[in-house]
Amino acid sequence: MKYIGLISDTHGVFSDEFREFFSPVDEIWHAGDFGGGLELAAQIAAFKPLVGVAGNCDNYDLRFTHPLHRFFECEGMKVLMTHIGGYPGRYDVRARKLIDELRPDIFICGHSHILKVMRDTRRDMMVINPGAAGIQGFHVVRTALRFRMDQGRIFDMEVFELDR
Repeated sequence: MKYIGLISDTHGVFSDEFREFFSPVDEIWHAGDFGGGLELAAQIAAFKPLVGVAGNCDNYDLRFTHPLHRFFECEGMKVLMTHIGGYPGRYDVRARKLIDELRPDIFICGHSHILKVMRDTRRDMMVINPGAAGIQGFHVVRTALRFRMDQGRIFDMEVFELDR
């Protein structure tokens, strides 16, 4: 079993409240727009093991360490993570191509700054966007998620909210 913390759109900010929320997790997944370049990614990685993708606001140095998308397996589930993704019926063209090619069980994206967890019944996958954890953008509430994965299941999902 793995306990995952999921965050996106930090835009240079990884505050103590998020550290506390993520303190029990095994690893942190970051769905792009770290901001702060490699320095912020290194801070998060020093706190917990980090799996991340670069976002549209991330610099090229960060993209050498964190690619534009990742496809991996975790606890019997295929995971596709990219920054700009969209939602069922409204996927970004590049994301839809990857989804149709790779057929993940879980599709993770960021970019919209809007927390959403929904099922794409047509593609039989869970779509997860943790919203935005940083202070840059239009969102009013900063958000993150944590959940457990085991033997092809995702469960015990919790939402963290913090006023901007």
